[in-house]
Order: sequence, then structure tokens, then C-alpha cells
Amino acid sequence: MQKEKITALFDQQASSYDERWIKTAPINSALHLLVSKIFSELPSDARILCVGAGTGAEILFLAQKFPGWHFTAVEPSVAMLDVFRGRAEERGIASRCTFHAGYLESLQSVVPFNAATAFLVSQFITERKNRTEFFQGIADRLGAEGILVSSDLAGDMDASDCRSLLEVWFRLTSEEGGSPEGIEKMREAYTRDVAVLPPSDVCDIISHGGFDIPIQFYQAGLIHAWYAKRTSNKTKLN
Repeated sequence: MQKEKITALFDQQASSYDERWIKTAPINSALHLLVSKIFSELPSDARILCVGAGTGAEILFLAQKFPGWHFTAVEPSVAMLDVFRGRAEERGIASRCTFHAGYLESLQSVVPFNAATAFLVSQFITERKNRTEFFQGIADRLGAEGILVSSDLAGDMDASDCRSLLEVWFRLTSEEGGSPEGIEKMREAYTRDVAVLPPSDVCDIISHGGFDIPIQFYQAGLIHAWYAKRTSNKTKLN
């Protein structure tokens, strides 16, 4: 999907985004809990880069767990970022956040980040080369031993078990509550706009983007999540 279309789509959904996806809240809660343990040995004043931050769910969770951390939210949808900004102000964490309206390549960072998150972002990058460059952009902004946690929809779409799981996933996530029409709309969107690849392919893309071999630590439905350290010989962005 083209960047402009992605941004416009999330601008339209911003005001009702969290309400629409409330059904998947338990999935996100479990993911955030595990991420907090992966990040638990970071410095007390760690700087966290959150790419495609959306309405800031992971930041709100981590900010409560780690009161000394600072977060940079990168989000191209101004409407989504505004929703997060309002929530950050309500929770009293806005002073610990930098709000960057735009894509990662427009973020200028001199001081490297200790860790980064990219939840359900790279799946929208359908060209493999561009997807690798996306992870390279994250690696460039991390310090030595910096940690990435990334999640994406993943599966071998040609395998019978994945096709079966896909039907279950569509019943969960379609707006029409699993109606045949809703499932068909989701199927068309996944074919057109989302690069759902086998988990091994996603790992390969992350590795070529400047990270050690990713470790899968979570799966719920089609959502797979990995963590990986920045490759030690990766040149940082200056």
C-alpha cells in the first residue's frame, strides 16, 4: 500500500480505532507484558523509539512500568498521534514523550536509542527491499546492543494450516463479526495491501536490516512477535 493511502486510512480510523479493536485487547495486553520483561534490563533512563506508534498503547503501558524512560513516538497519521498526545497528557507522561508526525526516515536523531518497537508496521511494506530498509532505519538509530521488538501478521499463505488459521483470524477481526461479506473484504485487503509472509521470511528481512537472528517470543492468531539485538558491527546513524 502506498504511504499516502496508509496515512489517509489511519487518519479516518483514528477517533474510533481503539474501540474497533477492543476485541483484540487481550492479545495486545499479553504482548505488552512480555515486552516489558524483554526490556526490563534496560537503563533506568532508557530512550525508546516507537515506530508506527498509533494511539500509543505500548508507550502508555511501558511508561507506567518504567517511570524514568523517555519515548519517541513516530507516527505518520497526525490524527492517530493527536489521540495519543491527548492520552499522554491525561496520564501525565507527555513530558516524557517526543511526538514525531511523519515516517521514520524523517526522524533526525543524534543520541542513539536503547530499544525500539514496531508493532504491525512492516507488514504494510509490500516490497521486500523497502521492508529491509525499514529495519535498517531502525538499526541505524539504535545504540550498540540496542533491542528491537517487532510484530507482524505472518504465515505461509500456501500452507493448509495457515489457510485454516486465516479463517479463524478473519472471524475475529472482521468488522461485520465474521459474516461472509466481512471475511471476503478482509481477504481482499490482505491480498492487496498486506505482505503476509512466512515467519522465516520475516526473520530473514529483520536480520538483513542490521539485527542478529530474531527470536520469536509470541504468537496469537496471525500475529507473530520477535526480539533481536542490533548487529554489533552495524554503523550507527550520525
